[in-house]
Amino acid sequence: QVQLVESGGGLVQAGESLRLSCVASGNIFSINVMGWYRQAPGKQRELVAAITSDGRTNYADSVKGRFTISRDNAKNTVSLQMNSLKPEDTAVYSCYASIRRIGSSFSDYWGQGTQVTVSS
Repeated sequence: QVQLVESGGGLVQAGESLRLSCVASGNIFSINVMGWYRQAPGKQRELVAAITSDGRTNYADSVKGRFTISRDNAKNTVSLQMNSLKPEDTAVYSCYASIRRIGSSFSDYWGQGTQVTVSS
């Protein structure tokens, strides 16, 4: 009954910004790590950024200094602020969360993905 829903993708020009958001809902007991992955056509999925429940973060080297991940534990949301976007950032971005459902253990959950396209 857990669901992750993403929003905020779109088409922008190089140098512009986008903010992605993801909301987790359902019979959630707790959420450990949340993060964002991306996959471009013909390439493997890669971790973009992740954040733990106490605020520790990890970023891919390619986005350090440009992207910022944040979360609101009370609202079960995670966001990705993407600044100075480049054409190579073009990909489908997916939300990830490790969630413990009520009466269960931690499991991995994924959103449906949202398209980000950066034109030159």
